Amino acid sequence: MRPVRILPDDLADQIAAGEVVERPASVVKELVENAIDAGARTIKVEIEGGGIALVRVSDDGHGMREDDARLAVRRHATSKIAAREDLERIATLGFRGEALPSIASVSRFSLATRTRDAVAGTEVRIEGGAEPDVRDIGCAPGTTVTVRDLFFNVPARRKFLKAVGTESAHVREALVRAALADASLRLTLVRDGRVALELLPTSELGKRAALLFPEESLARIEGVRDAIEIEAFLSAPERARNGAAQLHLYVNGRPVRDRALARAVAFAYGSVLPAGRYPVGVVYVRIAPERVDVNVHPQKAEVRFDDARAVLDAITRVLAQGLGTSPFRGPSSRGADFWAQRLGVGPKEESTPESDPWGLAVDSPAPARTIEPAAAPSTPLPYSALSALTSRAAEGPSLLPKPGFFGALRVVGQVARTYVVCEAHDGLYVLDQHAADERVRFDRLRQQHESREIAMQRLLIPERVEVAPSEATLVEERAETLLALGLELARIGDTTLAVHAVPALVKRASPERLVHDVLAQLAMSGERAFGDAIDTAIATMACHGAIRAGDTLSPRECEELLRALDRVGDFARHCPHGRPVAYEISFLELARRVGR
Repeated sequence: MRPVRILPDDLADQIAAGEVVERPASVVKELVENAIDAGARTIKVEIEGGGIALVRVSDDGHGMREDDARLAVRRHATSKIAAREDLERIATLGFRGEALPSIASVSRFSLATRTRDAVAGTEVRIEGGAEPDVRDIGCAPGTTVTVRDLFFNVPARRKFLKAVGTESAHVREALVRAALADASLRLTLVRDGRVALELLPTSELGKRAALLFPEESLARIEGVRDAIEIEAFLSAPERARNGAAQLHLYVNGRPVRDRALARAVAFAYGSVLPAGRYPVGVVYVRIAPERVDVNVHPQKAEVRFDDARAVLDAITRVLAQGLGTSPFRGPSSRGADFWAQRLGVGPKEESTPESDPWGLAVDSPAPARTIEPAAAPSTPLPYSALSALTSRAAEGPSLLPKPGFFGALRVVGQVARTYVVCEAHDGLYVLDQHAADERVRFDRLRQQHESREIAMQRLLIPERVEVAPSEATLVEERAETLLALGLELARIGDTTLAVHAVPALVKRASPERLVHDVLAQLAMSGERAFGDAIDTAIATMACHGAIRAGDTLSPRECEELLRALDRVGDFARHCPHGRPVAYEISFLELARRVGR
């Protein structure tokens, strides 16, 4: 057994760097936050080679004197906290005192800084965590940090960095997050000598959000509940995306990643936003500093609240009420305890009726059990009688009795333009028409993809689609993958794509929404197996092209859908997203229910 030992400072710094510095965008985030905390109003970021070769961040902040500059590159050195009590009311973006020494330990690092009243500035140079070299220099007031050859001394970390385009897109996203936090900042990004982003200061967050989401019509919502201020700029539900990548969340000006907060925003849209979809936009939460703990993540990307339920409740209620009067759709009444039930808390005595954001509320009492459609029809209906018969619905049919089972069913008819009711010798089968057609299309698309024979429908006029810079880069990197999926895309700008062709099986889908969702699925694949990512993208396309809840089907079309289900090669009772296709109601169960 090896003896316990104290790690050398340089090795400890590199380990700490692994928590703080993940990629060039992490460097940019930390340096920009330091500049903001130093009172900077103008920040310029320059990168080369995606930030791997060079990151330089210049600001017009307060600057530092020589003794402060010497201390700033040492671990746990900070001007932002002095006592334990300060941790309970942190109002700055940075406070750990780890960013500069961590960055310096894995790069060729230099810092040039000067206060406005100083005659000369100070330069600190560090190479790979070595002892700093400090000298006087002439420089402008403020601070400039230059980081070259990131991870040059940690090749194991460097090899995990992505392509230059991908890393550049992550840097841009880091600047976008900083820009959305403070509209009064002037931010410039220079990529390989060319200005890639320039944002002038403005007095309104809404103007900054509109500038960064030019393709969206954002509704402004604001309100206060339980001393928690909410301000948001959100897209219409039809513009929602798979995943929350384009939903930016801020707590006291700090960008955070929080699934619970994102779900609370989605809840506010009610039934018009399918599960897993989130609006585009930005939500600001302002709360007393002592009610939130920002010291729970090395990169300060997560927070913890003293009363998380109160925060979630405030977000959902304020947004729901505001969305109800937005230009998208007028309000209608909901029960006073609607959101309390939705959030799993008891109704408050002072509660008042909330607005239904999209006018989809049902006045009749909710049934004990309801079969949810895949995509809600224009007016959801309570199916009390039907749901009372579906005690076996949760399990679904066990195994299909024999090949050709679905084609042998007798179609009774379509219910609520959502379900196909069929009769068999032992009972009734209720099919979700969207889930069934989605399963059929998924099977066909997957077979065509495996044989590289996906039929494509070319668009007469290519459709322009605005995407995030990271998604545009993904199109360039995965062009062959997308073409194999039946999507012919071309990048014609930093954030603009041209859609030339889509799979013929999903030609009825909106090209814009289809592209957004497929790119979101490919981007979210992460370390998932490549085949799984492709299957997920195919499932997304199948969903877009499938029959929707609310589509009217003739008896002949219902019969053709049943026959198509019989041709599915590996039918597993569920659509590609896991929802049951068919529900069985046996005649024995029916007889018991009616007292026969």
